[in-house]
Amino acid sequence: MFNIRWKRLGVIAGLSLSLVAAGCGQEDPEDAADNANEGGDEQTTNISEEIDYTITGIEPGAGLTQATDNALTEYENLAGWEHEKASTAAMLTALGDAIDNEEPIIVAGWSPHYKFAKYDLKYLEDPKGVFGEVEHIATIVRKGLKEDMPEAYTILDRLQWEPADMESVMLAAQEMEFEEAAQQWVDENQDTVAEWTEGVEPVDGTSIELVLTPWDTERSSANVAKVVLEQQGFDVTLTPVDPSIMFEAIATGDGDASLAPWMPATHGAFYEEHEGDFEDLGENLVGARIGLVVPSYMDIDSIEDLEPAE
Repeated sequence: MFNIRWKRLGVIAGLSLSLVAAGCGQEDPEDAADNANEGGDEQTTNISEEIDYTITGIEPGAGLTQATDNALTEYENLAGWEHEKASTAAMLTALGDAIDNEEPIIVAGWSPHYKFAKYDLKYLEDPKGVFGEVEHIATIVRKGLKEDMPEAYTILDRLQWEPADMESVMLAAQEMEFEEAAQQWVDENQDTVAEWTEGVEPVDGTSIELVLTPWDTERSSANVAKVVLEQQGFDVTLTPVDPSIMFEAIATGDGDASLAPWMPATHGAFYEEHEGDFEDLGENLVGARIGLVVPSYMDIDSIEDLEPAE
């Protein structure tokens, strides 16, 4: 089973999030209208100042975090900006608070994610392509899994679903445990599950470990896989870890499989580091995306519209 040292390394400490919101006081509606008519450059400068030239990020070990750091280097107009790394939960709290108060905020975001169903959000255009194009989420397994657990291998190889499926699990999981939300999705999508399991013989308590990253997208896919595999008689363990540890675990055989790699950009560096040491079963979801996200009420469309810190 998964070596305890991976769990220690993979645990991501929750970091406290401190937002500096200079210049975000209440504004008289007439003043706001006057400011809106003064021109785009001054308006985006105000936005940059109001959020104190800060992007609200997530966990330090995430591929999205690395891409956001790269953006601060690649875009000259982001000179002097701060990427405030915290946790996914802290980012979502900050986003919700800003929206409740109709304040500006820029977060490192991704989809599928329930925040796009809950709020009216948009991605900032990324002319330099730092965050890559639309991505897919892949399934990787340790070498030898096909021979050791052919039934699990077949199900994992067939497991494919749509972003809307994943988001429905994520939304349901805001009101219940992820495993319960996954069970609900499986119950409501028996035709899809039947395609994954057709002709697969049940097993009697064979243990299998799925390694995932600690975000709601991956909790959704891993828990759906867990429910389906358990219905076939497997004893399934889910182990959430940092992305770099996830790849290393599958490459070394300490974990059996993962449905969590975002490709080709988000986790591309980790993939290349261990390529050849695991088997790639291909995509389990198409249409994933990462980038800088803002509430739609913010009058800004591109990363290049932001102003350098003074």
